[in-house]
Amino acid sequence: MEWRKLYWLGPGVEEDLVWSRDISPVLGNLPKNVMDIWHFCITEMFNNAIDHSAGNTVYLKVAKTAANTQIMMMDDGVGIFRKIQSAMSLIDDRHAVLELAKGKLTTDPKGHTGQGIFFTSRLLDSFDILSRGVYFTHTFGSEEDWNLERPESTDGTTVFMKLNNHSARTDKQIFDQYSSGDDYGFTKTVVPVKLAQYGDDKLISRSQAKRLLARVDRFKTVLFDFKGVETIGQAFADEIFRVFAQGHPDIEILPTNATPEVQQMINAARVQWANDLGGV
Repeated sequence: MEWRKLYWLGPGVEEDLVWSRDISPVLGNLPKNVMDIWHFCITEMFNNAIDHSAGNTVYLKVAKTAANTQIMMMDDGVGIFRKIQSAMSLIDDRHAVLELAKGKLTTDPKGHTGQGIFFTSRLLDSFDILSRGVYFTHTFGSEEDWNLERPESTDGTTVFMKLNNHSARTDKQIFDQYSSGDDYGFTKTVVPVKLAQYGDDKLISRSQAKRLLARVDRFKTVLFDFKGVETIGQAFADEIFRVFAQGHPDIEILPTNATPEVQQMINAARVQWANDLGGV
């Protein structure tokens, strides 16, 4: 089954009505936990298009089989990565992907928390954004978000979402995974270190580490995912695991998926920190 519709952005177009009048009836009698996930994801992504895209239209397409549902949402706006890059004065669109992967990123802090894309990407089986030749993807069960430059230039922003119709996952499980305490504050993030690496460049400098560390002081627990990173330099490791750690003792900093060579550099930085404290 396929369903599609073009929406003109303007007065009267609201994400909750798009969900209740159009998408929910199309999805039909899916399990409640699956409908809850789709409700969150569709309304979050459509609201982003309304508030941030500066576009005129949003095109929605739903493709549903017995096994899973795929939804594509495409706007004709400025492009999500270009919008973030411009608003935050970042190096380029690729740098925007790194910031987006961390979570708590918004170009409108008064109106948004910056949690929508982070949690949407974790709730679904797969989540992809393509905008102006830059690609952001996340697959459930993998902590790695990554970007891939494509030769074609895609105007606006296209979001691809997929979820098994019989998934046992719940939105509460995912929210709990990245929160702590009774207030369900968004306190934990995973930073894909590879996103700080451009092409064949090595991660060796303090400047590269500082880009990776930007805004992570907003979390209580930060996992640095080194998947796909073969080596790092002494200065890079020192900036994260000694300098930043010393300056933020209330933040738990944890490496994951580190190769032996990467772990050796991390250990050396931590030993130096211990020496600074007079621990050894």
